[in-house]
Amino acid sequence: MSLEAKVMEQLKEAMKSKNDAALRGLRAIKSEIIKAKTEPGFSGTLTEDAELKLLQKLVKQRRDSLDIFTQQNRADLAQKEQEEISIIEQFLPQALTEEELTAALQAIITEVGATSGADMGKVMGVATKQLAGKADGKAISAKVKALLAP
Repeated sequence: MSLEAKVMEQLKEAMKSKNDAALRGLRAIKSEIIKAKTEPGFSGTLTEDAELKLLQKLVKQRRDSLDIFTQQNRADLAQKEQEEISIIEQFLPQALTEEELTAALQAIITEVGATSGADMGKVMGVATKQLAGKADGKAISAKVKALLAP
């Protein structure tokens, strides 16, 4: 079942149950899907990779907003962002734990043959492809820096 079909199905359920948080999150996903379909060069259906990137983008936007609202002591707005993040994350693959991320990155470092911080670009290139959807880019970058530090 495609992402769009899953979203539409859950959107109907959220409307029936009058779940405002779910409606906001699902409508945001639906909006991004429609936007992606109307872009020039669109081939008919969204690939799984494109769907994953779309969902990651939505979560990242909401996390950035959540940080800003938290800094400005706007708990009401921060809560809405957190609710939407939890709805959108239901469609993403299960995130790696700290230990799993460290193990995966150590394997990539060994595979690439990285020995210092100068090799970070090589490691990041492979890591972002292999761990797409399973870990946040910031978390990957911070962990790679820590692992390659002298």
